[in-house]
Amino acid sequence: MGQITLEKVTKSFGEVEVIPPLDLTIEDGEFCVFVGPSGCGKSTLLRLIAGLEDITSGAVRIDGQDASDTPPAKRGLAMVFQSYALYPHMSVRKNIAFPMRMAGIPAEEQTRRIDAAAKALNLTDYLDRRPGQLSGGQRQRVAIGRAIVREPAAFLFDEPLSNLDAALRVGMRLEISELHERLKTTMIYVTHDQVEAMTMADKIVVLRAGRIEQVGSPLELYRAPRNLFVAGFIGSPRMNLIEGGVAQQNGAHTLGIRPEHIDVVADGPWQGTVGVAEHLGSDTFLHVHDTGLAEILTVRATGDIELRHGDRVNLAPREDQLHRFGPDGLRIA
Repeated sequence: MGQITLEKVTKSFGEVEVIPPLDLTIEDGEFCVFVGPSGCGKSTLLRLIAGLEDITSGAVRIDGQDASDTPPAKRGLAMVFQSYALYPHMSVRKNIAFPMRMAGIPAEEQTRRIDAAAKALNLTDYLDRRPGQLSGGQRQRVAIGRAIVREPAAFLFDEPLSNLDAALRVGMRLEISELHERLKTTMIYVTHDQVEAMTMADKIVVLRAGRIEQVGSPLELYRAPRNLFVAGFIGSPRMNLIEGGVAQQNGAHTLGIRPEHIDVVADGPWQGTVGVAEHLGSDTFLHVHDTGLAEILTVRATGDIELRHGDRVNLAPREDQLHRFGPDGLRIA
């Protein structure tokens, strides 16, 4: 079992409160992603759960038991860092076995767990190599294997893919998601990359300045952001945010519309000039200037559209996809 509950948890460094009172429950077996800009407190929150930082007040509960004062090694959690933290002089097999040797697990059981983890992570052919002989993605899989063999109540990932190139990140995202499907173990994953959050999570926790802005499934946050911060953070490219007359005519202080919900038409209510057209094959992103709506309006069009820099374009928003926000930045129902 791996339910984790935070009850009125706070964290202060001296006089500075970095995590104001916070409540959150992560259910057993969930893949929960903490996401937000740099400095929002997501890694600090993960370290509070792991016990690597002491909470200032409140309680951390693991499967209903208060673990606030429990040492990290006794919490039944396994953490994977972005730095891999492998021993360069040890083989892959010995790196994976290390936490089990420290725990005094019998050799036969160690072998069983190593073989199972290596098979799950496609590392069987690399068990006798050293980390220096592996790619970045393979080293990260070794770090994950070392966590798996502990058979923890939950896995904690602290930006584990940030050191990998773009292609490796995509592959490792898939591997970690597939691993979660196989193990059915609670996973808490910290990232600043909202694409990782959207593609991997059962539940996303959006953080800003140590506070939770919204909790929900990826599609809930995408379709119904509760405030302007979430609207602007979740989604790539980001939501277009429009103020002024058009917003007021639609009963809002700020009007939001995603790039894929603006159509290029022969004659539409919005006009502008294409500044940059990013042709990505299946899609083209048009960055449109001089609309009188926003400094730049981003439009997602089909890949075969032939618009270029300087072309005039007519646009039509899909009325049923408009998001309305009040002067306080909160979503208007």
